[in-house]
Amino acid sequence: MSATPKIGVIGGGASAVCLLDALAQQQDLPAGKLTIFDGGRHLWRGRPYQPDLDTMRVNAIPQDMSVRAGDVGHLAEWLTARRLFVDTETSFLDPISGAPFIPRAVFGDYLEQSARVALVTLAARGWHVELRRRMVHRAVSTRHGLALRAAGGEDHEVDYAVLATGAGKPGDPYGLAGSAGFVRDPYPAAEMLATIPRDDDLAVIGSGLTAVDVALALAARGHTGRIQLHSRQAVLPAVRQRPARFTPRHITAARLRAMAASGGSLSLADLITMIGNELAAAGEDVDAVRTEIDATRREEPTHRLRRQLGAVNAPDGPLRILQQIMPDVGPDVWPLLPEHDKDRLLTEHHRAFMSLCCPMPPASAAALLHLLESGQLGLIGGLRRIEPGAGGFVASTAHGEHRASVVVNAVNGRLGGVSDLAAPVLASLVDAGLAERHPRGGFHLERATSRLTVKARPDRRLYALGDLAMGSLFFTFGIQSLVDRAVDIVTSIRGDIAHRARRPFRHAGRDVLQPI
Repeated sequence: MSATPKIGVIGGGASAVCLLDALAQQQDLPAGKLTIFDGGRHLWRGRPYQPDLDTMRVNAIPQDMSVRAGDVGHLAEWLTARRLFVDTETSFLDPISGAPFIPRAVFGDYLEQSARVALVTLAARGWHVELRRRMVHRAVSTRHGLALRAAGGEDHEVDYAVLATGAGKPGDPYGLAGSAGFVRDPYPAAEMLATIPRDDDLAVIGSGLTAVDVALALAARGHTGRIQLHSRQAVLPAVRQRPARFTPRHITAARLRAMAASGGSLSLADLITMIGNELAAAGEDVDAVRTEIDATRREEPTHRLRRQLGAVNAPDGPLRILQQIMPDVGPDVWPLLPEHDKDRLLTEHHRAFMSLCCPMPPASAAALLHLLESGQLGLIGGLRRIEPGAGGFVASTAHGEHRASVVVNAVNGRLGGVSDLAAPVLASLVDAGLAERHPRGGFHLERATSRLTVKARPDRRLYALGDLAMGSLFFTFGIQSLVDRAVDIVTSIRGDIAHRARRPFRHAGRDVLQPI
């Protein structure tokens, strides 16, 4: 490795912004060269935070969306400064809970400006920063590091590469791509939904947060036709309760990380006991959590939505506690669970789990409830297939057949695999034996550092951040998790630089560097 570290970041979305901020805040790293590669349409915003309708809101409050590690007020302060320059800004406060939920597009603005500030900070500190508006096509191992070959054919030698490519287009589970009237990706909704005739009957595949976005976006632009959300289980996101901060005592990230460092594990039964102890300490009953999980399968969805909406400002309730601790400790819990418990969670409770940990803002829930009660919006479970038919599409479900003129795909984008731009470089890593695909998606990696692993051996040069860690970490999609993993990566790189400065690496006659 050269005297100055060379870092390549492959991808320029929200996860890359978190990494850049972590690098900019790490003042004891020696200045080096930083190259970011991204060929996407909207740099720094990724898929969810493109310029779009104001009805598309993030589902977390600003304190949980900061890209700055250890500074929960970073986004809130940016919003305060923004108000000095945006005269027409409306209130982002939720009228039901009083908590702020900003539009996705505004959060995209924050990501853009945070990235620029981080790059300027690094440049002022002596870093040589390059932004390449093209994706890397191939990565190969060299004597001293890695060579990243960009789409234009040029090679870039780096000591460390961070894969932050994000997810690609949503999956197409029913093979509808190319069919007239099929919208493969609803984002940005202002563009992708604009040409749909307002009196058309629609089928939306999915019932999660993206499906909620689609329904609210259509309503905002005055759609009058019927909208039917089709999914297998017909489970809507839970309603986010009014934030009420508390300090956990039993299930904490520090405790779980210490357990991992000592080689420990945690069964699902033990995890439930820990959650029960936490709830008991807060005066809550763990049986209420079991009831809430069961409600995703047994309670009529509109009744469940109405009940949760009515409890938003209740003085107590276990749901409020779960919505805080699950994102906080989820990334540390997952690696500790035995494989059979992971399989059980994914097989039996995945939809309930996602509903509870990824709730929607109360105002969105109220608008959705109004659409449901008016009869314009329907929620239909038991989806088996959707096929092109005469004059549109036919959805076959456990409750019969349903026709629609247009189908909007709102399945989880993380399940659609990597983007077309990123696929070649990821395939080259696997072919070269530098990465190993995880059977649950993404790649195998080391929890503490986010280094890629092959046969459980970490490679000091290669890291994955975001959706490429799916399977190994599971919680890869929230800003809090991205920030924590970005800090892990920067800390690992810093430690590796210091280690190699103390003990210079000696080439052993082979072109492939061995992990340290």
